[in-house]
Amino acid sequence: IFRETLSKRGFRVITGLGKYFRQMDKNRNGLLSRAALKEALKVFHLEMPEGDFESLWLVLDDSKNDKIDYGEFTHAIFGEMNEYRKTFVRKAYMKLDFNKTGSVPMVDVRKCYCAK
Repeated sequence: IFRETLSKRGFRVITGLGKYFRQMDKNRNGLLSRAALKEALKVFHLEMPEGDFESLWLVLDDSKNDKIDYGEFTHAIFGEMNEYRKTFVRKAYMKLDFNKTGSVPMVDVRKCYCAK
């Protein structure tokens, strides 16, 4: 049901949630508490009955540490990328990793990308 609600609301809600999660993540560890997730869903008008929220939490908190990884949250909602998107990401990464080191330092990203 939750995935259906998100798919009806569209891309802007998903990207907005991601941005909101990153803003809430003050220590930059990529994790959210139960309260933070609940608050984010409320802000984006994605409230759900408590039982449904608990079921969602149980699925997302697979490590049972009372935190969820918001990258895993988006993966759980979106699922795997299709082959077209994977190919596009690979091509972009190859362009960014022009030294062929297998990693891309932020300074190299800044050389190739302008968010304006």
